[in-house]
Amino acid sequence: MLRPDVARITEDIRDAAVKVHRTLGRGLLENAYRSCLARELSLRVHEVDLEVPVQLVYEGERIPLAFCADMVIDRRVVLELKALEMVIPRHFAQARTYLRVGRYDAAILLNFHAPRLIDGYFLLDPSFP
Repeated sequence: MLRPDVARITEDIRDAAVKVHRTLGRGLLENAYRSCLARELSLRVHEVDLEVPVQLVYEGERIPLAFCADMVIDRRVVLELKALEMVIPRHFAQARTYLRVGRYDAAILLNFHAPRLIDGYFLLDPSFP
């Protein structure tokens, strides 16, 4: 279960993503959706970081560029964006890895190619297996 403050952030992300999807439609490349979603979230007064390095700590040593997350919102929620026919288990694993390794409060996997964005919106919290 997400804390109320994190839940508000994820709701804002969902609403902003739906607006971007309705405005742009399907069929664009992931970068177009990323740029427009970043703008929409900035207008909603969220801190938006793009292409965020996610550090990995291995046996006490930091590995600085182990992964690169598409977006991080308010330093609390990591987003993995896709524009694909369908998401597969590997995409969920990628989002879960960012969530766990980056110690974020939540992760969202968004597939902008879904006919309705709500069908391509997947919220993962740290308790998600």
